[in-house]
Amino acid sequence: MSVDESGLRERLAELTLEEKVHLLTGAGFWSLRPIPRIGLREVVLSDGPSGVRGTAWDERSTSLLFPCPTALAATWDPGLAERAGRLNGAQARDKGVHVQLAPTINLHRTPLGGRHFENYSEDPLLTARIAAGFVRGVQSAGVAATVKHFVGNDSETARMSYDARIDGETLDAVYLRPFEDAVKAGAWAVMAAYNKVNGTTMTEHRPLLTGVLKERWGFDGVLVSDWTAIRSTAASANAGMDLEMPGMPGNAWRDGLVEAVRAGEVAEDLIDDKALRILRLAARVGALDGFPEPAPVTTPADAPAQLRSLAARACVLLRNEGGALPLDAPRRLALIGPNAVRFSAQGGGSAHVNPEHVVSPVDGLRRALGAGTELTVHAGVYPHERLAELPLDLAADPETGEPGVRLEFLGADGAVLGSEHREAARFLFFGGVPEGTARIVVRARVTPAADGVHTFAVAGVGEYDMRVAEATATVSLDLDGGDPVEAMMRPPEHRVEVELAAGRAVPVELRRAHRPGSFLTAFGIGYHEPHLPEDEELAAAVEAARAADAAVVVVGTNDDVESEGFDRTTLALPGRQDELVSAVAAANPRTVVVVNAGAPVLMPWRDEVAAVLWAWLPGQEGGDAVADVLTGAAEPGGRLPTTFPVSEDGILSPVPAEDGTLPYAEGAAIGYLHYAPEQVAYPFGHGLGYTTWEYESLVVADGVAEVTVRNTGDRPGREAVQCYASPDGRPLRLAGFAVAEAAAGGRATVRVPLDERLPGGCTVRAGRSIADLRLTA
Repeated sequence: MSVDESGLRERLAELTLEEKVHLLTGAGFWSLRPIPRIGLREVVLSDGPSGVRGTAWDERSTSLLFPCPTALAATWDPGLAERAGRLNGAQARDKGVHVQLAPTINLHRTPLGGRHFENYSEDPLLTARIAAGFVRGVQSAGVAATVKHFVGNDSETARMSYDARIDGETLDAVYLRPFEDAVKAGAWAVMAAYNKVNGTTMTEHRPLLTGVLKERWGFDGVLVSDWTAIRSTAASANAGMDLEMPGMPGNAWRDGLVEAVRAGEVAEDLIDDKALRILRLAARVGALDGFPEPAPVTTPADAPAQLRSLAARACVLLRNEGGALPLDAPRRLALIGPNAVRFSAQGGGSAHVNPEHVVSPVDGLRRALGAGTELTVHAGVYPHERLAELPLDLAADPETGEPGVRLEFLGADGAVLGSEHREAARFLFFGGVPEGTARIVVRARVTPAADGVHTFAVAGVGEYDMRVAEATATVSLDLDGGDPVEAMMRPPEHRVEVELAAGRAVPVELRRAHRPGSFLTAFGIGYHEPHLPEDEELAAAVEAARAADAAVVVVGTNDDVESEGFDRTTLALPGRQDELVSAVAAANPRTVVVVNAGAPVLMPWRDEVAAVLWAWLPGQEGGDAVADVLTGAAEPGGRLPTTFPVSEDGILSPVPAEDGTLPYAEGAAIGYLHYAPEQVAYPFGHGLGYTTWEYESLVVADGVAEVTVRNTGDRPGREAVQCYASPDGRPLRLAGFAVAEAAAGGRATVRVPLDERLPGGCTVRAGRSIADLRLTA
């Protein structure tokens, strides 16, 4: 979006050096400083890879929860990515957000990466085209997209300090490629990462920040730091950083940049360029008076239906023996698995949002199958490391009687400084507690639904006193090292078991000591109702499967496993889930497994079951979307955007060496270029559907492949047509893709724009995956 540059420079000329510098550091955690006398209003930022959270991490501020970004890439549809981006932008406008901190476009270098679910793909071209579509969509709503994390931030272990050692050719062809395409799609902001690349911290990396991003690619937007990533004054300013976030005491720029200019360490012309970029951003998003404001846009009423459709389109049917899917309406269906009853709709970390609701597979299948199907539900095993949040249907605010809890802030003398009703039992504050708070207290009256032993837990770092009925516990919980986000997403936990009677309300109280000036406060109350020992629960699930016409087993990960702040240490499903699947499959040959995860897991049972459906972390409408696909109301339209390995042998490590370096010694050979065929369980691009396809013709001319396919099945279908090329005799790599749709028996011809970086004279092959190529030209 072009703006009146002369008008911007006129505003810039009105500012003092101090005012210009103040523009370059946040006003707080989520906003930039306004200057009313030049018409500059506050600019608001928000996290946003899976939806726009807004400025509060609070159940009272709900947001649309989208399928995880890897699911979006699994659609292989840049047009759909653009529509998803526009829906994000509409949400941002409704929340008063000007800058969305998304998309995350680092690569799936290793399946162990903790933030794998938040990134699109292992392939730079697929990532680039999905990212460009998303950026265009967000910004069509008048909201800035922020592509992140520039660059080499492909692991979470020691992410604030590790040194990614990447050779120049690989850096340019692989890791920079998605950022280049996103910038050329018009991105208004880029976020610099915490890590180093080839010995230099990214926020001080002048060759990449200024030389590549600003000079070679012509980026005219704002280069913002990841939160607290700027650790120097002159070095980061001279390297090309424009905006230091967040605004807080001790900022390197706010407290030192004016002095650095006056000392001749930073040129004032450089400060002018940075301030001009902030003003340009404000003009683009409608926060600078006298410049055109974006056209009005709001979240449409059918947004949940759009999310449901997107989640179904992203589902990947990995296996379907004997037409096990779609399900013929079974008279008795056993729904089994820990993720059936405790569904993972999203991953952990800054991508987390608070949705108004989450549809579980239980709810979705009950609606889809109707009263004619008897549905039994069993968790089967208990793999979660932490208890689920105390459910609101059991808890009442002791002051008002409303569902929820009472949250109070007490001073050192016990005086109540603040009191509020909350409809949650987990809390997160970025500052924001009343001044003088010495204790935070959560109180509720809990009415058990069943007799027996009920388990409660406090989860969080800090000092706590907990009381449940007559049982009490005083604990001090800490996390050994680790990332600050780890304290939020998988905090230490202390459990208390209490024998309670159904229907009799008991008081529950949690007191947390609060330290003044705390940057981050995160804690909560967990709960588990009376339940069978795990061996007995597994046996009950197997018996339910044996008595049913079919069994659906929902297994997967959770935000103890997939989150910002830490990498995975294994690809195995947590707990005894593999044992559960094998036991159910032995009891019922019509066993369908739904995997609820954002990143690859090992599936040693994959040949034992009738069907495997990969559902990702599918967002708030995920349960309905999964039911739509299982019953055939929707086509499983997804294709794998990342390779699923057979085992952990040979996978790349996300863990730096003892000296802090993370060698990318594999060069460009990541993903499908890294694995030998025998190491692959399901290849890049793989995905079945409920129809079949014949590839009829491939013609390549002027950088475009035209592919004609025919739907040879008996129902409408959707096919992700994939083209691969081997430039200069190198291994095949993705060269382009497009989505084809056709009725039963119908044909479709798609135009596939080929990668403009391909040299002339390449052999191009087209097909259904990297391992199923059917035509050559």
